[in-house]
Amino acid sequence: MKVRFLLTAALAVFFSFSPALARDKGTKLRFAFATDVHMNAGYTENRLERFKLALSKIKEENVDFIVFGGDLNDVSSAENYHDRETSEKLFEVFKKTVEATGLEYYPAIGNHDRFFDGCTDCDGAEMYERFFGKSYRTFEKAGVRFFILNSVQKRKGASGYFVGEEQLEWLRNELASVPASTPVVVSTHVPVYSMYYPVVEGRYAFLDVIANYRELLDAFKAHNLRLVLQGHQHLHEELLLQDVNYVTGGAVCANWWKGEHHGTKEGFLVVDVDENNQFSWSYIIVNC
Repeated sequence: MKVRFLLTAALAVFFSFSPALARDKGTKLRFAFATDVHMNAGYTENRLERFKLALSKIKEENVDFIVFGGDLNDVSSAENYHDRETSEKLFEVFKKTVEATGLEYYPAIGNHDRFFDGCTDCDGAEMYERFFGKSYRTFEKAGVRFFILNSVQKRKGASGYFVGEEQLEWLRNELASVPASTPVVVSTHVPVYSMYYPVVEGRYAFLDVIANYRELLDAFKAHNLRLVLQGHQHLHEELLLQDVNYVTGGAVCANWWKGEHHGTKEGFLVVDVDENNQFSWSYIIVNC
């Protein structure tokens, strides 16, 4: 098993300071992965203006579309649950702001994007889905198949974040029609794998990863899974495990718009796919 580890914390820092990446003639697809915006109700720290700056930087990279990795808004958190009107406004502002760029976009749902409104047996995706459609979906671009997953579902009697059974069944059915050679990219808010706790806190802990990650990965066994794009941790982290790249894409807001988070500054990933279906990426700092 090959393991490659990069985490922009105290151990190692690798950033691209290029104002714009040159798009090689052999690049057939370029997209941005932008995660953890965390727009809040008071728009403190000038979050909306700084998000607009990040979007302008993304557009400068000449991307074909944006994949958002969840936690678009602070609709819910451990400290606060917004009312319906406030939560809807956050989604409205986020959607309007992104669509003003004219770029195609595909947002995943994060744990802070859930709105429960007293519901104890739901996964909180109702409001997200009214604005953006189904909380898990698939699409294909330039011969690359993308899966946007809902990794913040519940499982009765268990704690943690799950990809639910209904979603897993949908995933298996969709993959059944995908040729085994087709390169596959997954976007998930909660990581499949992460070394956050050993590096940042000096301890191993089975926390803040998809609780049923083995079930999820089993669905891809007969397929060409190449890249898993992850959010949630606000760190830029790269793992290469069994020829699959798991890349945690930092955070647009870094430390919730209050500076860098354990060495990762505000930013996003730019991912290129060449004519031979080889993937490369760079972490772009926004400096906002």
